[in-house]
Amino acid sequence: MRPVSLLDVSSYLPALRVPTGHVESGAHLGAMFEPPLFRHRVAADETATDMLERACAGLVARHGRAAVRDVDVLITQTALLDSPIHGCGGELAHRLGADPEWVIDLHNTGCASFAYMLKLARQFIGSGAASSALVCNVANLSGQIFAQSAVRDLPQAAIPGDGAGVALLTASAESPVLHVETHHAAELAGHMRLESDDGRKYWEPGTGQLRVNFTEAGVREAVTNGKRLVPEIVMKLCAETGVPAADIDTLVTNQPNRAFLRAWRDALGLDPRRHPDTFDDCGNLFGAGIPVTLDRALRDGTVRSGSLVVLAGFAHTGDFAAAAAVRWGR
Repeated sequence: MRPVSLLDVSSYLPALRVPTGHVESGAHLGAMFEPPLFRHRVAADETATDMLERACAGLVARHGRAAVRDVDVLITQTALLDSPIHGCGGELAHRLGADPEWVIDLHNTGCASFAYMLKLARQFIGSGAASSALVCNVANLSGQIFAQSAVRDLPQAAIPGDGAGVALLTASAESPVLHVETHHAAELAGHMRLESDDGRKYWEPGTGQLRVNFTEAGVREAVTNGKRLVPEIVMKLCAETGVPAADIDTLVTNQPNRAFLRAWRDALGLDPRRHPDTFDDCGNLFGAGIPVTLDRALRDGTVRSGSLVVLAGFAHTGDFAAAAAVRWGR
């Protein structure tokens, strides 16, 4: 395969930034639902495509409009689809003036989807089938699902935030993606669901407000799998690249809660300064957590030229995990 670079990332956070109120009702569920200090929330009339278009503004400013207009591959992953019939990739391509040969809207891999999209883009570009790719994550559950009147006081409602992150990949050796390791646990697929008190399917009429289901058994499953999966997938990645975990300069993960972040860096023996943390400012951004946190780490100087950057996360209650290694070159 020819070399493929993660050339740049950019992000967008909605203007509405809200402090988290008390969530004493979640105390019995432990650190899983310990709230952040702040979160951003999508505006009522703001779509997933709006958020991604705004996230792309940084790439356009630094590389010119042609860099995003001329991509061959466009991949999106959206936490909450604006239409259950299709994703937002086609509309985003139209707004960017792009005409990619491949437009892919992912509906799986959740909080670890950024690394999965890197793997897909790397395959397209590395094989010679494409020259560039734009990968995009949107988190938009907080202001739409978790802000509902019958949902906002649930313990899990205090955690999510909204935001978007995008990345540009090209055929070059400037900032190479060294390897991407992925793991699917099919037996856990579907363990996290949308449900309502009236038991209806989401498309059926009714009065119950939809929410993400978190039973105590589901929380235990997420905690058990989540704490081990990220260190495991990172160690597999390190074995494949021949680089020990101690040599990771920056570990960027999804941002589910403080307990997971602490457990992951402790398991890998990493100092907190090498593990950027956006949880208290943004909450859990689901799939967008990795690109948004990476963008911030680049802007504040945490990631330097030549750094070994590892991007890792797990999805839902553990049905997927992924990790990618990048030798940052900019």
